[in-house]
Amino acid sequence: MSGNSEAGGESPRLSSDSSLSSLQQEWDELELEAVEVVRRTETISPPTTRRQAKSTKRSAPAEESGSRKKVKHTKAAVSSQEDVGQSTQTSVSKKNKKQSQRVTAEAISVQVEQATVEVETVTEKKTKKTAKAGGKNQKTLKAKEASQVSGEAEEEESSQKPKRRRKTKEEREAEAMPLAARTVGLRMYIGAHVSSAKGVHNSITNCVHIGGNAFALFLKSQRKWKSPALEPEHATLFKSSCRDHRYDSTSHVLPHGSYLVNLAQKDPDKAEQAYDCFIDDLRRCEELGIRLYNFHPGWVGPHPRNEGIARIASALNRAHRETCTVKTVLETMVGRKVIGSTFEDLRDIIALVEDKSRIGAAGYDLRSRPAFNKTLSQFDQIIGLAYLSALHLNDSKAPFRAERDLHQNIGLGFLGLRAFHNVMNEARLEGLPMVLETPIDRDGKEDKRIWADEIKLLEGLIGMDPESPTFLAKEKELAAQGAQERKKYQEAYEKKLDKERKAAEKKRKKERVTSDEEEEEDEDRAQGDVDGL
Repeated sequence: MSGNSEAGGESPRLSSDSSLSSLQQEWDELELEAVEVVRRTETISPPTTRRQAKSTKRSAPAEESGSRKKVKHTKAAVSSQEDVGQSTQTSVSKKNKKQSQRVTAEAISVQVEQATVEVETVTEKKTKKTAKAGGKNQKTLKAKEASQVSGEAEEEESSQKPKRRRKTKEEREAEAMPLAARTVGLRMYIGAHVSSAKGVHNSITNCVHIGGNAFALFLKSQRKWKSPALEPEHATLFKSSCRDHRYDSTSHVLPHGSYLVNLAQKDPDKAEQAYDCFIDDLRRCEELGIRLYNFHPGWVGPHPRNEGIARIASALNRAHRETCTVKTVLETMVGRKVIGSTFEDLRDIIALVEDKSRIGAAGYDLRSRPAFNKTLSQFDQIIGLAYLSALHLNDSKAPFRAERDLHQNIGLGFLGLRAFHNVMNEARLEGLPMVLETPIDRDGKEDKRIWADEIKLLEGLIGMDPESPTFLAKEKELAAQGAQERKKYQEAYEKKLDKERKAAEKKRKKERVTSDEEEEEDEDRAQGDVDGL
């Protein structure tokens, strides 16, 4: 019995120790799991404010510390009652286990709820930032896409452009060959306004190329106020080329002035700017040994014409004092507000110029022989043939008195071939430079053979009978070529005249109505005065 009773006494103690060990192990695992959950939630969702951060830091350790104290208290209670009966130990263990699990669950629930709120807050902020950044990124992407599309379009366009093929040696030599040989020993010196690109000396080569005996050129860019100085090497080449090709630079070379220059300008600063550009050209002429310089006189706009003429003459007098040899050649113009549109304008300018040897005139319209003789007589009477220094040659697309300066090829316009026959056979024009200003566009490309052919055409008119079959056939041929274009411009001109007539008639009617109303008012007023008496 005794043996059995000792064995029975050891069994409850072993069971209690085993239960306590198991309970402690489970509790430790649950505790570690809770701590890990809190740690993960803090890592996922950091506190959004300092207050929340402090609260979170205080609450987590406090809960953990409390849990650990409860565990210790439970252990002490269990240890102190080991010698109590099995039922008492088991009851305490179960009660403590349930209580600890409840406390831990509540702590975990609080942490999870707090972490969930913080995660939602951070997620909301991140969503707003992402949306804002997404808007900017979308704009950036659209800009990049547009730039990419533009770049692709430019690449496609550039790839579609035909690559400029380099000319062969044979092609370059063929282009350098004269299109027509120069005719020597003539009384008339005919040429064209040729290019001076890459150096003024190249203008001589270009004139030889078309078979001209005179030429015009720009001494610098006609579209800029200021240009680089004339290179000494280019000046030397120009003078040596003139000698080699027997061009008289003092008589048969006619530079053209800048289109920007307006010597009639009223504004002092703009007038000085125009003068600086003008005097720079004159100095270039002297450096090159050129004695003639052609320019557009100017325009006055709404200002008085006589004041503009006085300003032009004043600028010329100043320029003549600052230079020595160049003759300034006034060009006749087209337009009502443009100075130079009448012989009287040129006459008035010349009258105010101090050195009359330094002034001249160029260009006027010529048609039939009687009209031609009349024009020369008027020029001589108003200005004086002594001042006639050069001629610009071109037919006209616009009808006579249309007040439009539209250049046409020789014989195709409203002047006709006969007008140029008159010029080529006028002794008073011998020795003057005659410069073609006709278009040379053919099928969208520049064709200098047009100038070469026109030079030969004009030279062939010298001494030709205007009633000969050869002349009449050529006159008819050229007139037929320009017939369609003349018709177009004639119709446009007639529409313009009709419009002007209607406007004038409307104005006259309005003036008559106003006049009638004024007469009626005067009568009523007079009648009222009579009634008052």
